[in-house]
Amino acid sequence: MTVTFESIAPHLAEQAIELPSWAFGNSGTRFKVFGTPGTPRTPQEKIADAAQVNKYTLLAPKVALHIPWDKVDDYSALSAFADDHGVKLGTVNSNTFQNDDYKFGSLTHTDAAVRQKAIDHHFECIDIMHKTGSRDLKIWLADGTNYPGQGDIRGRQDRLNDSLQKIYLALGDEQRLVLEYKFFEPAFYHTDVPDWGTSYAQVVSLGDRASVCLDTGHHAPGTNIEFIVMQLLRLGKLGSFDFNSRFYADDDLIVGAADPFQLFRIIFEVVRGGGLNNPDVAFMLDQCHNVEDKIPGQIRSVLNVQEMTARALLVDSVALKAAQDAGDVLGANGILMDAFYTDVRADLAAWRESRGLAGDPMAAYAASGYQATIAAERVGGVQAGWGA
Repeated sequence: MTVTFESIAPHLAEQAIELPSWAFGNSGTRFKVFGTPGTPRTPQEKIADAAQVNKYTLLAPKVALHIPWDKVDDYSALSAFADDHGVKLGTVNSNTFQNDDYKFGSLTHTDAAVRQKAIDHHFECIDIMHKTGSRDLKIWLADGTNYPGQGDIRGRQDRLNDSLQKIYLALGDEQRLVLEYKFFEPAFYHTDVPDWGTSYAQVVSLGDRASVCLDTGHHAPGTNIEFIVMQLLRLGKLGSFDFNSRFYADDDLIVGAADPFQLFRIIFEVVRGGGLNNPDVAFMLDQCHNVEDKIPGQIRSVLNVQEMTARALLVDSVALKAAQDAGDVLGANGILMDAFYTDVRADLAAWRESRGLAGDPMAAYAASGYQATIAAERVGGVQAGWGA
């Protein structure tokens, strides 16, 4: 039986994609970070910009914070500010990669005092989570080594586990720890959490409220990311996604920009594995807009995820299983490809209009004048960016 757009629309209505506060600040490469008119100077201005994405898409009801980049004196007031703008505060991201003490590691450092400093930073993040009502503490570590013999790679795993245990025990009953992985950079010989298997091994030892964060840009070329998605869903340990896109390494480009078919395949496995609109699997973006405007870049990103979700939901799963069971190789592949090649843009536009939204959110935002307003009003001060 052919799957219709009308039958999948209720699933699309439930979709939510968390936005990263840092995506609205200035970013770039190791060569240059470009400033742009209207860039936020405060966490409040980041949240106000993120709220614009949700206003035009109804896809982005939460904003993730990065500590210390988003530190404020009053987190209750920050939460109230978010509420006033129609969004909530979401995941709290720790940062142990911009302090001189962490040159040779943070949670894995040989010096117990340095490890404790990194652990205490996570305790601070957990305290912020209590104040904001955030559920997830996301940890990404730059820890690793550049040369063979530089460090005891087994000892570093042991120290990492000990540090994570202490952080995990400090979580509230409704809070979670999600451990991200990245196969290289800034450590080049070995990274302490380089792959999903290492992250999985660490979180399994912690408990039920620890899981893996999968960043779609954090894999070696040719990696079958959808297989990892399947396996983590199968094991009940896929806690969150960081969606972005890459051509070469951790490029942090707009999700779906480099390989829309890969995004489709990933989301198909999310649907197949029961991860879509599952409260235990958070959809998030982790992107940098180096040369394009930030707000439309985020709008395009969430729309790309929505479009590929619609296409993945259009896969005729009954026919696909029948073809797979019959060993019909090309028939099964054809069913998947038919869904991927289905142009759902007109259906999505009409559906948005039926919900009171503009059919083309990108055009609606461009016509709103918001970009010109913030460029005129946000003059002076220090623009937010890496480390700010």
